[in-house]
Amino acid sequence: MLTQAENELMCRVGPGTAMGATIRRYWLPALASSELPDPGGDPVHVELLGEHFVAFRDTEGKVGLLDENCCHRGASLLLGRVEGCGIRCIYHGWKFAVDGKVLETPNVADDKFKDRIRARAYPVREVAGLIWTYLGPPDLQPAVPEWPWHGLSSSHVLVTVHKLGCNFVQVLEGLVDSSHLGILHNNGLRASRQSDLTYATKVATMQFDLAPRIEEEATEFGFHYAALRAGRASGTMAVRITAFVMPCIVLNPNSDVATLVMPENDESCRFFHVWWDAARPIGEEPLRTETLRFVGLDDDSMRAFGIAPDSKSEDSPTRQNRFHQDRSSIRDGGSFSGIAGLIEEDVAASVSGGAIRDRTKEMLSIADLAVGRLFRVYLESARRAARGEAPIGLAPGANLSRVRGVSGEIAIGGDWRALVPEHRQPAA
Repeated sequence: MLTQAENELMCRVGPGTAMGATIRRYWLPALASSELPDPGGDPVHVELLGEHFVAFRDTEGKVGLLDENCCHRGASLLLGRVEGCGIRCIYHGWKFAVDGKVLETPNVADDKFKDRIRARAYPVREVAGLIWTYLGPPDLQPAVPEWPWHGLSSSHVLVTVHKLGCNFVQVLEGLVDSSHLGILHNNGLRASRQSDLTYATKVATMQFDLAPRIEEEATEFGFHYAALRAGRASGTMAVRITAFVMPCIVLNPNSDVATLVMPENDESCRFFHVWWDAARPIGEEPLRTETLRFVGLDDDSMRAFGIAPDSKSEDSPTRQNRFHQDRSSIRDGGSFSGIAGLIEEDVAASVSGGAIRDRTKEMLSIADLAVGRLFRVYLESARRAARGEAPIGLAPGANLSRVRGVSGEIAIGGDWRALVPEHRQPAA
């Protein structure tokens, strides 16, 4: 159970907040490459940590991320024209490059004036279907992390994005909570037995043990936790190890899925999924659509549930529309949750707790050890940053490229940590 002050510290991310300043110290997922598909295409609004930006892809394919408001007189650059290697404000014609350099100021006669000013632009790296940015102090900028899917071609990587109308922490809680899987996702796990999708076969067995033993441990990158269930063979335990990487990344035990939850503001967030498969072209049809349909992230499912990136607010799952739950399917035995889609079930559970859940009333159990660790990692990181120290995961020598999620089997009484020897504990 957290105090109200701790809950506020953990959940508030806007400018001037301790958690907001902490998260800005990391490279962050800003948007999917698919949201800026065409060189010279329309600019896109991006909200991150309570601030508003405009992203655009110039005609050479380079991505820029600038403050939304023009540095001249504050007009929105979302109205801007993408021309050649820059974006032009339609108010007075000032044109900016992706790095913030002022290229033209047509309403100022002095041609040297533009060389004395600069728009506020942010570092951007586009890798394997995601566009990352860094919003923190320039002198503290860390290296861009290397993730397992970065070396694969687009045919072998699948990236999706959807949105939720709640605080980012309660979404991440669900990602480090193994015990809900066999209950909330009862229908989906049963269906996985009839599927030959790689993702489906890896999660199918979780429906047979609804109360796994949970163990967790702090690491240099955040923490990892293990869900232990009875193994297939006598004398063994099945282990699923999830890694949480500060500030918002979870590596799934399937070893081929990463989930990233980026706060737009205190009460909404964007949720990126990354699947990768070195052997199978998961980014191509038919595997792409089959994978997305199984979890409920195909376009039709997201639009029906109101979580597509361009869904209208009135279509989002809320108390007023009963979170799009079908009670008749519960009554007739057709569905446990009354909600179609694994992701949609997770969304309903997350947003139903309110925009920012009151954690002073919660009663955590032994099944929630990883959730408690998540809280401690966030609070400790915010406190370190406030003291001028590096938050968790940014200490010198930390190597995120070693981090992974893992599934395996161990002998009863064995140590599951042997499956992830590269996950180092923090230095004393």
